[in-house]
Amino acid sequence: MKKYLIIFTILAFSFSFSQIKTPQPSPATSMNQMVGLTEIEVEYSRPSMRGREIFGGLVPYNKIWRTGANASTKISFSDDVVINDNKVKAGKYSIFTIPKESEWEFILYNDTSVRGVPGDWDDKNVVLSTMVEMKKLPEPISIETFTIAFDALNNNHAVMLMMWDDVYVPVTINVPTRDIVGKNIQEVMSKKPEASDYYAAAVYYMQENTNLNMALEWMDKAIEMSEKPQFWQLRQQSLIYAANGDLKGAIRIAKKSLEASKIAGNQDYVKMNKDSIEEWSN
Repeated sequence: MKKYLIIFTILAFSFSFSQIKTPQPSPATSMNQMVGLTEIEVEYSRPSMRGREIFGGLVPYNKIWRTGANASTKISFSDDVVINDNKVKAGKYSIFTIPKESEWEFILYNDTSVRGVPGDWDDKNVVLSTMVEMKKLPEPISIETFTIAFDALNNNHAVMLMMWDDVYVPVTINVPTRDIVGKNIQEVMSKKPEASDYYAAAVYYMQENTNLNMALEWMDKAIEMSEKPQFWQLRQQSLIYAANGDLKGAIRIAKKSLEASKIAGNQDYVKMNKDSIEEWSN
């Protein structure tokens, strides 16, 4: 009997270290997304429908779901962020959700070592719990494989979409770009800024539609300090003039950018300048 037990143990050991590699039914993936100056990373495994009923079936309503497959889905933020008016510290968290028929509860959990939903769930590890509206995809669109993606990106926020079957759940994540850039601009401008510093700050203010008078002053300074302003720099200068309501000045500078674009052979900028000149002339 002892001999058979030893043989069984050896066979079991050899099977556990098989040299044959087979694909995972729910492959793992990771993605990095820059939102403004904040890096967001997501790691998760992607189950597929395979003809199964998903929500209310494979994924029950009103129960905690790992929000993917295999190990818990994880998300990390390089800076503090705000989700549904809730501040979340920079760091790495597990994502759990509680799907309901009209909304989901979105949960960030402080323990990232768990595999799936922890049996010893501890509310003290819940960093965030917030309700998010569940939405239906328009027919006949259906997402075969569970997908997390980022949409509606700008300098200050992004929408993280969790999508599967005919459902998507959007979670808005706000990032502190304005604070970070504002402090950086103050620091650089208090020393000895270069033409590139004036230019970058001016373009940022224009993009954010704030401090437009300062943006105009700094852009003019950047152009004055440049030995030979490039067509893309002149293009930004014309846009800042237009944003300040000086359309004559905007047209004058756009014509300079247009000629420089022609010389450089950049047809995209040729068209953009022509379109702007026509718009500002009417």
